[in-house]
Amino acid sequence: MNDHVAAAELAAALPHVLAAPKTNAPVKLLCIRPGFNQRVFPDRLRLTREAGAEGDFAMTTPWLKLPDGRGDPRMQIAIVPERVLDLVWRDRVSTVHPGDTIVADMNVTLENLPTGTLIRAGTAVLRVSDLWNDGCVKWKVRYGQAAYDWIIKPEHEPLRLRGILCRVEQDGEVAVGDALVVV
Repeated sequence: MNDHVAAAELAAALPHVLAAPKTNAPVKLLCIRPGFNQRVFPDRLRLTREAGAEGDFAMTTPWLKLPDGRGDPRMQIAIVPERVLDLVWRDRVSTVHPGDTIVADMNVTLENLPTGTLIRAGTAVLRVSDLWNDGCVKWKVRYGQAAYDWIIKPEHEPLRLRGILCRVEQDGEVAVGDALVVV
């Protein structure tokens, strides 16, 4: 099924996306990937400095590694804005969830969450990474060319429409319904 969002709809939705809460943002969905293209949606997740989201394969088979071969901790946790995901993820039966750890109704712009910002997620604390979550070919295949072009537009870069990457600063648990709070 090809029910991709159109460019005009994305452009019209931008003010709504940017009006998301800047703090006290509700966590709507949690996801771990136990393996390639596998998704599990638990009610709560344990987040640790060592493993990121426990049970997620990202740190055991990372796309970005430290010189010693371990996964780069700057990409332990991915947060995608709920309003963006709701726009692009239309066929939730046949199209795979993007795999972001946390879906939250949050404004993730660079202005709101500069690199280094601390976010309390349940009892865990996350630090916004300097790495950019810049959409890959999978985003284009799953959600369409217009959705991909929208997130990579140069003028949209500071809006971080694809979401943010974070490292775990303090171990803890986050649950659906918790709020992401800027510390």
